[in-house]
Amino acid sequence: MELNQVTLPVKNMEDAVQFYLTLGFTQIVDTPHYARFSCPDGDSTFSLSLEYGEFENHSVIYFEHEMLEELCNSLTQKGISFEQQPTEEPYLWKEAIIKDPSGNKIKLYWAGENRLSPPWKVDKRA
Repeated sequence: MELNQVTLPVKNMEDAVQFYLTLGFTQIVDTPHYARFSCPDGDSTFSLSLEYGEFENHSVIYFEHEMLEELCNSLTQKGISFEQQPTEEPYLWKEAIIKDPSGNKIKLYWAGENRLSPPWKVDKRA
């Protein structure tokens, strides 16, 4: 089984689409209530779905990038505000935190080998 996509709720589709285009994603579906993007690397996609009422989304979406500091510097120059600049975390990932215009939390990170093989990795379970 392979993860197909994650869909984030948004309050304003136009603002959200512009935000994700600024981050460097490629839009592959464009409707007034739904947008889908492909990631610059790999085959991953994610989408946005327009919500008409109030909502709270406590999910966090992670986007991995090996040159994290350079990416964050570039995004800062493009006007993206960071809640946290790239920081070495105790779980061996370097993370930066931003929020999209709808308040969805996004972590830009680099974990290298520790993403799939941290020192505390368990045996495969089925």
